[in-house]
Amino acid sequence: MSILVFIDHSEGQIKKTSLEALCYGAALAKQTGVSAEGILLGQISEDLTTLGKYGVQKIHQVENESLNLVDAEQYIRIISSLAESSKASVIILSHTNTGRAIAPGLSARLKAGLVTGAISLPETANGFLVKKNVFSGKAVCTVSIKTSIKIISLNPNVYPIVSGSGAAEIVKENIPAQPAGFVIKSVSKASGEIPLTEAEIVVSGGRGMKGPENWGPIEELAKLLHAATACSRPVADAGWRPHHEHVGQTGIAIAPNLYIAVGISGAIQHLAGVNRSKVIVVINKDPEAPFFKSADYGIVGDAFEVLPGLIQAVKKLKGVA
Repeated sequence: MSILVFIDHSEGQIKKTSLEALCYGAALAKQTGVSAEGILLGQISEDLTTLGKYGVQKIHQVENESLNLVDAEQYIRIISSLAESSKASVIILSHTNTGRAIAPGLSARLKAGLVTGAISLPETANGFLVKKNVFSGKAVCTVSIKTSIKIISLNPNVYPIVSGSGAAEIVKENIPAQPAGFVIKSVSKASGEIPLTEAEIVVSGGRGMKGPENWGPIEELAKLLHAATACSRPVADAGWRPHHEHVGQTGIAIAPNLYIAVGISGAIQHLAGVNRSKVIVVINKDPEAPFFKSADYGIVGDAFEVLPGLIQAVKKLKGVA
């Protein structure tokens, strides 16, 4: 028996969320007394043997260039085949766009129970119980999986990346890729140094910034904190910021260690996409702004007065002139 972890990658680099999933899978394998193994589809520039430091003993790689781009149908077919040949008891993916595209198909193909958006290690002393957030993060429920194969998609940034020593064995799997059922004519990549879904710190702006010409302080603070920038839906709809920065229930759901909201009132739709943040800081001149009820720290004040002071404080702390 084994626990299989799907390793997602982009432009030759393994994603941070996949490292979290590897550590999660390794911890679950230790807890249940089985081996932890990874699955990587496509080609990457990294040395896969180094993934052993995250607790996996073996990496199954289907080294086909056509698999560098996500094809959910092919991914489901190949992962299912590897799961059956390795007698996998649990398959773990990250709860990202790729994971959400693959997990349901795997569940149907393998007749496996699925829990999406897990927030902690399963309880295995009496059954197999997995916790997840429900009702837009307002509650936590415990789901019991009773099928022989179990599938878990792990919420980003809920499980720490812990590295040690060790090298993983690389097994080249000879599973042919089938012709894709679609043709990619163009690829449009989002700009920005840090992807929102992988950022540990996010600085976000709302209509309180009054216009796109005032986004300089948001970007400067984000750069100082090595953070990603984000925005509320009205800002994206108005064209002030690109839509790939829109966070919330109808945008991207994120779970950074620190979320700084500037000039955002905190409508329920926005809060639903950011309430998994470990620490929320709200800056708003309206003391009655709903966001303050969900904030860990709040600053009542004009963003155009607070941000310059905050930027100077960060510069002083970092010793930046």
